[in-house]
Amino acid sequence: QVQLVESGGGLVEAGGSLRLSCAASGLTFSMYHMGWFRQAPGKEREFVAGINSSGDNTVYGDSLKGRFTISRENAKNAVFLQMNSLKPDDTAVYYCAALTTGFSRVRIGASYGYWGQGTQVTVSS
Repeated sequence: QVQLVESGGGLVEAGGSLRLSCAASGLTFSMYHMGWFRQAPGKEREFVAGINSSGDNTVYGDSLKGRFTISRENAKNAVFLQMNSLKPDDTAVYYCAALTTGFSRVRIGASYGYWGQGTQVTVSS
């Protein structure tokens, strides 16, 4: 079955960096567009970033471009999220997901058919 396993979360001070990884198995990874979402306590799930299957097209959530960078290595069945200049407002559980529709719907959570279990990111002030 399809598995998406996130790692790399943790506690970091404001201004610091983290790199999240998502290891995929059970699917032909190179054929799937991928995305990262996050959800903070009491808030709705938020689109963070998306990348197309070949890795040459990326999309970011509002105000995140410039601080966050999504990338992928199809040979390793992995997608990454580099997060720099972290702020306390970035505190959330971060999820990777595989898009099962066209890339035009990359920002829409309901368009993703497979989700990881999430990794906690906590940014202290």
